[in-house]
Amino acid sequence: MKKKEAAGVAVYSVVKIVVIILVIMVVYRLGSMAYSYGERIFGEPPMESAPGTDIVITVGSEDSVRDIADNLKAAGLIRDAGLFVLQERLAGYKEGVKAGTYTLNTSMTPEELIQTMAASSDEGDADEDNG
Repeated sequence: MKKKEAAGVAVYSVVKIVVIILVIMVVYRLGSMAYSYGERIFGEPPMESAPGTDIVITVGSEDSVRDIADNLKAAGLIRDAGLFVLQERLAGYKEGVKAGTYTLNTSMTPEELIQTMAASSDEGDADEDNG
């Protein structure tokens, strides 16, 4: 009878150790992914190095940040539309991206793109006034 109890305790201990190791691995992996994503939020590099390519983007007054992000991704200005939405929210511009026509460049970081599109409406609409 004692052998069965000892075997049961041994199996329980092994299972407990395996579960603890798995939990540690999952926590490590999630932490690593969160760190990497956080690093991308605040340090995402541009799509190309300078001089890059100029691309004209028009932002409508009814466009959501997600619509804008999808357009920027389709134009080759950003890698990840979902990440851009988060970057825009964390950028700290109260009024956010404004409607207008913008000449953006593939050598601009997402932060620079947001800064350009959140600038005063006079700057954002400058291309519309000329054309």
